[in-house]
Amino acid sequence: MGALDIEAVTSHYRALAKLVPLKSITRESDYRKAVTALEALLDAGGADERHPLAGLVEALGEVIESYEARAHKLPASTPDEALAFLMQQHGLKQVDLADLAPQSTISAVLAGKRAISKKLATKLAARFGVSTAVFV
Repeated sequence: MGALDIEAVTSHYRALAKLVPLKSITRESDYRKAVTALEALLDAGGADERHPLAGLVEALGEVIESYEARAHKLPASTPDEALAFLMQQHGLKQVDLADLAPQSTISAVLAGKRAISKKLATKLAARFGVSTAVFV
């Protein structure tokens, strides 16, 4: 690998940073922008670990998770309890999460009969604007 072209990296980073916040989040408005950007990246296929955006999804997820750990503390609960709580808070039913997973999967998770996969945890975290740690 050749020498790092600092000018090119700087130029590309500035362009990316206008669209995707990759530095520490300190305000709720920046948090909401970061979650919106994460949802767009996930919708574009970034949840697939082989997708070119997967690394960016992971980096942005870590920035969001860091902010949430400081600002959005949820009471200790199991993943299924957290999902049920968040669904209630957002006025959602199982069918409302059909774009994330089959209703049978959501039902099994809520009943404590099935664990939440990493992929589903990522989708749920983006949907509810919380850390994936809530669901694992």
